[in-house]
Amino acid sequence: MNPNREIDMAGALEVSAPANAGSGNGAGVNQFRPDGSLRHLLTLEGFTADQIHALLDRAQGFVRTLGRRPPARHSLQGVTVANLFTEPSTRTRVSFELAAKRLGADVVNLEVQLSSRVKGESMLDTVFTLESLHVDVLVIREAEVGVLDMVASNVAPHVSVLSAGEAHVSHPTQGLLDALTVRQYKKRFDNLSIAIVGDIQHSRVARSAYHVFRALGVPDLRIVAPPAFMPKPDEFAGCSRHAALRTGLKDVDVIMMLRIQKERMTHAALPDADRYFAKYGLTPERLAVAKPDAIVMHPQPMNRGIEIASDVADGPQSVIRTQVRNGVAVRMAVLEAVMEQVTVE
Repeated sequence: MNPNREIDMAGALEVSAPANAGSGNGAGVNQFRPDGSLRHLLTLEGFTADQIHALLDRAQGFVRTLGRRPPARHSLQGVTVANLFTEPSTRTRVSFELAAKRLGADVVNLEVQLSSRVKGESMLDTVFTLESLHVDVLVIREAEVGVLDMVASNVAPHVSVLSAGEAHVSHPTQGLLDALTVRQYKKRFDNLSIAIVGDIQHSRVARSAYHVFRALGVPDLRIVAPPAFMPKPDEFAGCSRHAALRTGLKDVDVIMMLRIQKERMTHAALPDADRYFAKYGLTPERLAVAKPDAIVMHPQPMNRGIEIASDVADGPQSVIRTQVRNGVAVRMAVLEAVMEQVTVE
């Protein structure tokens, strides 16, 4: 199979499923095999610190500085990975594709939002078709809550399902790469103050960051947002809530800015980008409220001049490009982990 092959599934496919070790929507698929090895990754909710550190340790082994050849091995030779994205994505899909190829897997990219869903075929039909084509790993991005759980509940025993982002509820590999980045710069988690800033209510990135940092023992986790973007009171338990950026950033070690979707601003109490930036945009002056060695993160794509100023995004405290590099390493680690106990003939 050509590993660069693009497939338009215009008349062929679609899926649905539930997950455990915590699922984004609270359902019940077990993400681990009976022997304790990882089979699916749908959410970080319920993971222990040891389980997370094991994945981070594996990912760190794949990290290379720029200028060095990226790591490559054949641990996934004979494995076929299908990237099944029902939402647009560039960074996540490319990093999953590079991760799989660098481990020796064949990769198939499926533009489902342009084809089979339009024709009304079920997601499970898509999955079963892919299983018949000897696909071993399904990497799925899905806008609808619960689809990933349904898929994971119905795939064959040798097939793994990985979330590349589920609605607003979960983006586990993003959470892992964020944790890896923080660990590289701060070494430990039990003495950190971390602020997550932006549209918390609609952010799967924020929820996965919350799950991973809580599991890793971060004692001071803050969410900072205008009232219209704050999550419900029963979410983000244990986090302090701040409507003012200055108090939310005071003496923090890590600032995680979130992308603001411009289309949401017209429905919130923030009708234009300039007003949002005036109150919540990260500028050098506002960054100075944090600790002098604070790092600045962003999952990208960035809206420069809305949630972050260019001189901060490109400044000495920004680790945004490191996050991108770590994304491939983390996805290599997860792919290798889920296939480690599987024999591919």
